[in-house]
Amino acid sequence: MSELDVLIPTCDRPTELAVTLSGLAAQEFTEFSVIVSDQSEGEPDWETPAAQAMVRVLERHGHRVTLSRNLPRRGLAQQRGQLLSLSSARYVLYLDDDVWLEPGTLTRLHSAITELDCGFVGNAVTGLSYVDDHRPHELAPYEEWQGPPEPEQVSPDSPAWGRWTLHNAANPTHLSDRVADRPKWTAYKVAWVGGCVLYDRELLESVGGFEFWQEIPETHCGEDVLAQLRVMAKYGGAGILPTGAVHLEAPTTVPDRTRQAYEVVSP
Repeated sequence: MSELDVLIPTCDRPTELAVTLSGLAAQEFTEFSVIVSDQSEGEPDWETPAAQAMVRVLERHGHRVTLSRNLPRRGLAQQRGQLLSLSSARYVLYLDDDVWLEPGTLTRLHSAITELDCGFVGNAVTGLSYVDDHRPHELAPYEEWQGPPEPEQVSPDSPAWGRWTLHNAANPTHLSDRVADRPKWTAYKVAWVGGCVLYDRELLESVGGFEFWQEIPETHCGEDVLAQLRVMAKYGGAGILPTGAVHLEAPTTVPDRTRQAYEVVSP
């Protein structure tokens, strides 16, 4: 059994998946496996030569890679739940199929969650095409944890919800620059983290994981937000700086974002 499983949901993104796998292949953290769940209409995303090459590199470095299909599509939450059912590791990293991780990211995230002993830690994805777009007003809600994260009730009508602006555009990079000289990672308060989130598996499952997929419409988004709100309310959670998660800025594969899971099912 691995210490950590990287869970990658993918759908119709063969180029992006290969890049995502390349980031994992360059991690020096040794104790992780990779599980991919594909919902593409045609050939699975891992069939490209580039993706196959990265799978071989991962396996060469001793990482078990599981490639699975999950059809028919039954929504994003079901896809995440399916991935969790295939995992047995103590920690699970949900990594979107359009995110590249810089070397050292898994080591940093694992160090943070084991030291903070909370429900999740995350690296907010950063869009480097916006690196010259500084938004100090959006960084105003930034607040660091002075110790382990405490349970928080975060909801759309709470002041803490305003933290969502911290993760717009290249804001995670600009926040990372603030702490670049510190000897280790920095934990800060979040509304939620998208794209790269490491959970304590047992704590995620204790609040139901993604089983709420059966209670929401198949066309939805915000399923990761709902899961994090539940985990934060009971165990606490944190964003971690510097971020090593780079968004590939590919077009979304979920154009209909009108039904937010956390608006349908109570956190």
